[in-house]
Amino acid sequence: MNQAVSLTFSRGPRFSDRYLYDPWLIAITATIVTLGLVMVASASIAIAARNGGDPYHFLWRQGAALALGAATGLVMLKIPLALVERMSGALILVAFLMLLLVLVPGVGREVNGASRWVMLGPLTLQASEPTKLAVILYIAGFLVRHEIQVRTRLSGFLKPMAVVSLLAGLLLCEPDFGGAVVIMTTVLGMLFLGGIPFMRFMMWGALAASLLASTVLLAPYRMQRMMTFRDPWSDPYNTGFQLSQALIAFGRGEWLGVGLGNSVQKLFYLPEVHTDFIFAVIGEELGLAGACTVIALFFLLLTRVLHIGGRAAANNQRFAANVAYGVGLLIAIEAFVNIGVNLGILPTKGLTLPMISYGSNSMVMLCVAIALVLRVSFETQAATRRNPTGFPVPLP
Repeated sequence: MNQAVSLTFSRGPRFSDRYLYDPWLIAITATIVTLGLVMVASASIAIAARNGGDPYHFLWRQGAALALGAATGLVMLKIPLALVERMSGALILVAFLMLLLVLVPGVGREVNGASRWVMLGPLTLQASEPTKLAVILYIAGFLVRHEIQVRTRLSGFLKPMAVVSLLAGLLLCEPDFGGAVVIMTTVLGMLFLGGIPFMRFMMWGALAASLLASTVLLAPYRMQRMMTFRDPWSDPYNTGFQLSQALIAFGRGEWLGVGLGNSVQKLFYLPEVHTDFIFAVIGEELGLAGACTVIALFFLLLTRVLHIGGRAAANNQRFAANVAYGVGLLIAIEAFVNIGVNLGILPTKGLTLPMISYGSNSMVMLCVAIALVLRVSFETQAATRRNPTGFPVPLP
């Protein structure tokens, strides 16, 4: 059981134990991150030069965020999951506090009509990013503490959804509809994997979808986005501008692309080119081959994370398994939505492509999330190696 794991910080792994950190997950993540750095440099060079600064300004900032995320992740690797589980309740309270601070005038920073950032001296924190991770840890712990209730009673579904709905409501006040959708969808997936009966899951999943749909109907600009993505060419210079320019980028890329650095759409035609629409630049510069490679990398990442979670579940480490499932769902959903928006199969949302798009807060939090999954792999394999019978044992 996770409760049997020592609550003290573990010592660094011995040389013979280093393989316990899943090498496939490390390799896939490193490949995605490296590709992301290359594409951020390519997509942002014109924007940075126009602003009169270093052409690689955004690359250096993304690299600094990666270094900070990697350092934070290394710290997370040494924290036993049992301690993380005990902290999950406090972390969700901190998430509530951050989302409330965003809405306080003078504390929250407003950009493009949305208040999503908290100023911490010279640093800017996007509150929704750590909130996503805090929600995953809270739901993972809830599924362990109330396993029977989750499987047999309606309250086992309503209690966590009430907490998540409050968080989603605060996100909608910023407004951050994309973040609210990602969190709600991730939690629904975790509850389903945690044992919610299928019919009950479908019923309440439909209710959650109805509530999110109502927020679209109540906001004219969201409804306009919903209608525009169906035919961006009906208004290509106004509401359909972003999507039409993204589709032009994919059209220019054809099979093998126009070559790295040779995108035309990034030259002030395609808005948010190094963040929300970086996948369109990949399609233009690297072609269909490059776009399919990115999709394949995220598929491999998801399958590897789910594999690690499955091994933890088989070893009766339920909190560890739930954490891995949550992280996998979060990354997969964000990637699916971003790619879908770029391809015009989903309405425009302000979501970045995980570990590829420019975004300091997202990069740091995703590094921490991957570190948590690596810790899951370490604890599962270490316990199995020290006790081949398959029964969990305390880690040294």
